[in-house]
Amino acid sequence: MATERQKRIARALTALIPRAPFIDAEAIREAARSRHMRPLSPDRAIWLAAISHIRHAHTDYDELMDDGYDRDAARFFVLDDINAVLDRWGATRRLDPDVVEDNPPDDMPDTDETDQDNADD
Repeated sequence: MATERQKRIARALTALIPRAPFIDAEAIREAARSRHMRPLSPDRAIWLAAISHIRHAHTDYDELMDDGYDRDAARFFVLDDINAVLDRWGATRRLDPDVVEDNPPDDMPDTDETDQDNADD
């Protein structure tokens, strides 16, 4: 049985990006439930998990990092690609490079770098 937080995360995902493919939606939900996301609201956890997932799974971000670009430069270069995916998935918002809240705090790891402890919360 799903916890109340898991239900809120599922509702937030459906509201934010209603046309996300199932496999991507599952990865985003799992990341949003991770331990380091627990202090965040479900909406914020879903948003950060979605952006991180899209960045790593649907853009050249990792290749740019491997080529020696720093994090900020690599994120700048994939911004339009992230927004294109958000548009295809029917997202209710887009990534804005000028809005600090679109990015996780510097001490918060990307969702794909978190521990595997996604215990039911």
